[in-house]
Amino acid sequence: MNRKKALRCIAAAGLGAGLVPTAGLGQNSSTKSIQLKGNINHAVCHWPFHQIPFAAFCREAVQLGIKAIDLCGPAQWPTLKEHSLHSSMCNGAEISLEKGWCNSSYHNRLIENYSSMIPKVAEAGYTNLICFSGNRDRIDDETGLKNSVIGLKQILPLAEQYNVVIQMELFNSKVDHPGYMADTSNWGIRLCEELDSPNFKLLYDIYHMQISEGDIIRTIKENHKWFGAYHTAGVPGRRNLDQTQELYYPAIMQAIADTGFSGFVAHEFIPRDNSSHSSMINALEEAIRICDV
Repeated sequence: MNRKKALRCIAAAGLGAGLVPTAGLGQNSSTKSIQLKGNINHAVCHWPFHQIPFAAFCREAVQLGIKAIDLCGPAQWPTLKEHSLHSSMCNGAEISLEKGWCNSSYHNRLIENYSSMIPKVAEAGYTNLICFSGNRDRIDDETGLKNSVIGLKQILPLAEQYNVVIQMELFNSKVDHPGYMADTSNWGIRLCEELDSPNFKLLYDIYHMQISEGDIIRTIKENHKWFGAYHTAGVPGRRNLDQTQELYYPAIMQAIADTGFSGFVAHEFIPRDNSSHSSMINALEEAIRICDV
């Protein structure tokens, strides 16, 4: 399951903030907080854990020392505030993962959406707002880059006014998102250079970029100034961050910490064992321990 499919399931099942009873979850709850080192600001995406109701998931996150939930929209913000959690990456302005800034036919709608959402993000006390390149749809990369520059320049003055950072996520087009344009760090960095704004960054998804191009640590060390957030997951399969996958996350996290990065690293893996809420939370706890360098 990828993010798009999971979000559809969440919507269909009504698994939004406060919409699902949480009776019976207590027996699966974490019993103690992890003593974290403070060098990595841990966040987590809810969608891979969508079997756990959002409010209950927030309680579990707090117990694990997590500071923020990633990919949250306005409907979830009140629940975050109830649990003193930050929205590390806001969403809700995008059209879809496939319909994005590289295609000028979507610009009018995107400009309207982001112009409405940017002030809301700021007023809620948040900073980061996600965006997507969208799919190529027979558009070559150079044209898509130019289109993205033209469109994003229409909203960046507003983002700068409200101190909101627009972050474009990098995906792989090999396995999960066929046709997605921003499928290499090089394309995304060129976009950052063209826009030349402190209010535009890349969401560097380690899972996706391992599939697309590898060379994770060197890329982070040499290009970290363009990266405003990170996502984790095991390769292959977007599973647990354990010894069954090919990335050595302690070294990757150390490389991130060595750059002086003060933003959020959000865990976005799908637990291998989802037979119970407790097994899923245990997988998240293991990921945090592995990545807490």
